[in-house]
Amino acid sequence: MDYYFCKTLSDTTFETAIEKITNALKEEGFGVLTEIDLKATFKKKLNVDFPYYRILGACNPEFAHKALLAENKIGTMLPCNVIVRETEKGDIEVAAVDPIASMTGVGNFDLATIAEEVRGKLKKAVEGL
Repeated sequence: MDYYFCKTLSDTTFETAIEKITNALKEEGFGVLTEIDLKATFKKKLNVDFPYYRILGACNPEFAHKALLAENKIGTMLPCNVIVRETEKGDIEVAAVDPIASMTGVGNFDLATIAEEVRGKLKKAVEGL
């Protein structure tokens, strides 16, 4: 089982891809709570050049609430991470965690049902780009 799903965009800029996935996530009820710019962080902290790579922490409050009611420690796996990165060929790849894969080990049926719904929404956002 893959732990993510992704889509490669060949005719867009990195910043445009960030905007597109942010809007697509919003359409599915997600907000972006965190944004980690690895390119800038690695340059500042390690003086290493790295391709564009940003991690977006996406959260759908309704599903986060349901998940926490079903499993109070599931916050260790929230928010759902979505990455936007520049590939070696210069394309932009957008990938999202598959919540089913990340939560399989928990063994909570109620949580599995929620993860399935969240997966559908994340997959729709990514594949719709």
